[in-house]
Amino acid sequence: MSVDEARIVNDTDANVIPAIAMRWSPYRFDQRPVEDDHLTTCLEAAKWAASSYNEQPWSFIVARRQDTTAFETMLECLMEANRAWASRAGALLFTVIRTTFESNQKPNRVALHDLGQAAAHFALQATQLGLQVHQMAGVQLEQIRTHYNIPDGYEPETAIAIGYPDMTAPTTPEDQELEDRQSGPRKRRPLSELVFSDNFGQPATWLK
Repeated sequence: MSVDEARIVNDTDANVIPAIAMRWSPYRFDQRPVEDDHLTTCLEAAKWAASSYNEQPWSFIVARRQDTTAFETMLECLMEANRAWASRAGALLFTVIRTTFESNQKPNRVALHDLGQAAAHFALQATQLGLQVHQMAGVQLEQIRTHYNIPDGYEPETAIAIGYPDMTAPTTPEDQELEDRQSGPRKRRPLSELVFSDNFGQPATWLK
């Protein structure tokens, strides 16, 4: 592990798999494309996420950096605040869910939960390959729906930027601002605030 890699390892309270400890969300990417085999591997990892009744209600729309027109079009569907830094990513993705179960057409209330699992698989596989992802809620949903002809029964949800983090020293005020945003401490609430027993809000007594 390099010095640059070591500085972003998360200080977890329990031993977790390395990809979890090393996952983070950069704002600075180094502007090189993501290799097709790496992108395919991340999507394969997402495919194998668990889902209710194995419905797999997620879809991904992908624009590679080297596909200039497609990449620029996808950037235009992001909220303006995300465009500048996301423009450096190696690839961009939009996530979409199917809102009903394919088997019986009833509403799938856990489709977003299942998409979250697929996105987490994607992010951890990316970390394992030396990449990182930054997931975004800041997208223009109707613009995505219209441009990509998303049919009824499907909903666009989020965006994912994937690429190689830029670990060089910032050289512009804009880069320094992004570096400051991504270099702050990565904090998580203690498990005692998240894990309960008997009653909601009552920490589980077996937690260390």
